[in-house]
Amino acid sequence: MSETTPAVRRHDADGVTTLTLNRPASFNALSEEMLEALGAELASLADDGGVRCVVLAAEGRAFCAGHDLKQMRAHDDDRDYFQTLFARCAGVMQRIVELPVPVIARVQGIATAAGCQLVASCDLAVAARSARFAVSGINAGLFCSTPAVALSRNVARKRAMEMLLTGEFIDAETARDWALVNRVADDEALDEAVAELAASLCAKSAVAVRTGKAMFQRQLRMPLDEAYAFAGEVMAGNMLAEDVAEGIDAFIEKRRPVWKDR
Repeated sequence: MSETTPAVRRHDADGVTTLTLNRPASFNALSEEMLEALGAELASLADDGGVRCVVLAAEGRAFCAGHDLKQMRAHDDDRDYFQTLFARCAGVMQRIVELPVPVIARVQGIATAAGCQLVASCDLAVAARSARFAVSGINAGLFCSTPAVALSRNVARKRAMEMLLTGEFIDAETARDWALVNRVADDEALDEAVAELAASLCAKSAVAVRTGKAMFQRQLRMPLDEAYAFAGEVMAGNMLAEDVAEGIDAFIEKRRPVWKDR
């Protein structure tokens, strides 16, 4: 990658912002520069009211091969460096979770270690049929502790431990069965499948989607009784939105709703 080539490209169209990891020669490894660029792009989207959905894509044959091992190897005995690196990566993952709008991972090739963590951190994921997933640090003597946080919040405990302790790859169909991804598409139809899912999200009420994502993520951290109390408050507030009145009227009148809160 040359100095003038951005580590992450951004494209906006019809309410969908696509962020493309752009280090194909390095299998889009999450170098310091990549993490900084991706974090900055996500931060810029947080207050952008024109964005309805974000697609996280990647250039080349791989989605993301995890951290940049050569860069890490250059800091062998520097604990502070590694703590800073993993904190920065965790910050990027949390930005995805905290973004007001849904984030869809568009996955081709491999998604390994922190790359698999990236997929797990997104709200939704569509994978090419040839895609493969692994948290393979164990094969190099390193347990994928930070990827385990996102992975364990997506797949069942024993499935997560199998991936983390064996480092073995799973294919796209297995990833769907294990709830790591939502949909699998033929390789040549991947873009179409992602666009279809993004369009379906953009067709919903923006206020409902933004309210829903924030509520869903927050209630996951609560005990059951607190979650229901919180959800009730959120839903009562949501009921006062203009879009809800329009949606109910449209249902009664058997027509498509025309959303006002966009």
